[in-house]
Amino acid sequence: MRLFTFVFVVLLAAVPAWAGPEALHDGGTARVTTVIDGDTLVLDDGRPVRLVGIQAPKLPLGRVHFKPWPLGAEAKALLETLIQDQDVQLRLGTTPKDRHGRVLAHLVRVSDGAWLQGELLAAGLARVYTFPDNRALANDLMALERQARADHMGLWALPYYAVRSADTVRFDVGTFQVVADRVVDVAKVKKNIYLNFGADWRSDFTIKINTRLEAMFRNAGVDVLSLKGQRVRVRGWIKEQNGPMIEIDHPERLEIIAR
Repeated sequence: MRLFTFVFVVLLAAVPAWAGPEALHDGGTARVTTVIDGDTLVLDDGRPVRLVGIQAPKLPLGRVHFKPWPLGAEAKALLETLIQDQDVQLRLGTTPKDRHGRVLAHLVRVSDGAWLQGELLAAGLARVYTFPDNRALANDLMALERQARADHMGLWALPYYAVRSADTVRFDVGTFQVVADRVVDVAKVKKNIYLNFGADWRSDFTIKINTRLEAMFRNAGVDVLSLKGQRVRVRGWIKEQNGPMIEIDHPERLEIIAR
């Protein structure tokens, strides 16, 4: 598997440095001493850091009966190659720490200005994973992911991570998935908006959005009530509620696919 990692390191030589993170709050500079997995590391001052905006394939990390996700080891190895024992600049979003006390940061390698989130996405060893309180640089992240997916890079070459359809996602309850399909109908029911992807809302795939978020989506250029007939791409954890469902709480989790 070391050959696999080497191939990606060679490909990354063509990835440009990104200026985007420079617009974020400066969280200081430190040296990376330990890489825990493909999106988590420890600095020389003891701070644990979670690379915000992405999700690398997960490793067990001591969790009993947890099966590693495919390419988890490769993602960790690539991150080690990119920043182990190197200085990084931390750029912070709206929420600087998560509930585990980890710093949530975009990382820039000091030696050449390379954006680490961008490197992992371009290699196909991470997916975009935003939150309502950490949405910075989402458009740039999405663009890198789309290119990697189009090129079948890394995880995008594996069925495990393939983009699901409304029909196939029913087998993925309890997992994080990217789903792309056409909205069959839109319904506003009490405090929620439902994007339905089949004729039977009791069993077909659905996207759920709280009505209080409607203005947020509209400000981002997405009129959720006008999506009937549109092809969309959504990402999130699949749960069971009258069939498979993804509930989203910010517009970056939903993309309108051009006809």
